[in-house]
Amino acid sequence: MAAQYIDGPAEVTLRLPPPLAQPLRVQPRADGVVLLVENEVIAEAHPTTVDLHVPAPVGIEHARRASSRYPLIADHPFPTCFVCGPEREEGDGLRLFPGPVDDGSMYAASWVPEPSLGRDDGAVRDEFIWAALDCPSGIVTDLFGDVGLIVLGRMAADITCSLTVRFAYTVQAWPLEREGRKLRTASAIFSAGGQLCAVARTVWIELSPRD
Repeated sequence: MAAQYIDGPAEVTLRLPPPLAQPLRVQPRADGVVLLVENEVIAEAHPTTVDLHVPAPVGIEHARRASSRYPLIADHPFPTCFVCGPEREEGDGLRLFPGPVDDGSMYAASWVPEPSLGRDDGAVRDEFIWAALDCPSGIVTDLFGDVGLIVLGRMAADITCSLTVRFAYTVQAWPLEREGRKLRTASAIFSAGGQLCAVARTVWIELSPRD
């Protein structure tokens, strides 16, 4: 939602957990915007570039097989997550279930956006594209090895083409590097024909016991 105030690719940093059912004040800055509750900064957004080497798409059928290996299907820390929660019913949430691809180098899932995620013209709204890029980039941190509970700290995304509801897409995510409690990953969305539609880089923070 913060990225809608930025023209082009945007980077958003979460400073505090966004509150529910509470209006956020949008304050423009020279380099972007901040979202506030009273005087507390919840998130910051500014223009950026997303320069990544994006692996080739795995294809819809490979992504469907990967989804069948979704590691959180039976034991999810947030089972009603809007994006990847297994307790969401069809038509309620994104129901994106990324699992390891055959060679274990990344995670992938197939995705058919529901009509409720689109505008009147059938194009998927940007905030839901960001959401689809979000959770897979967190779940793929499993490939780093022993990782505790994590939260999203920063995300930069570039939407390069429109997505259309009821069409099939592949969402895939891969690890970049681990630096202590900072876990850097990336994700991308491809059309069924292999066109890159969106790409993101993320920083996840592993919570310490005192957090």
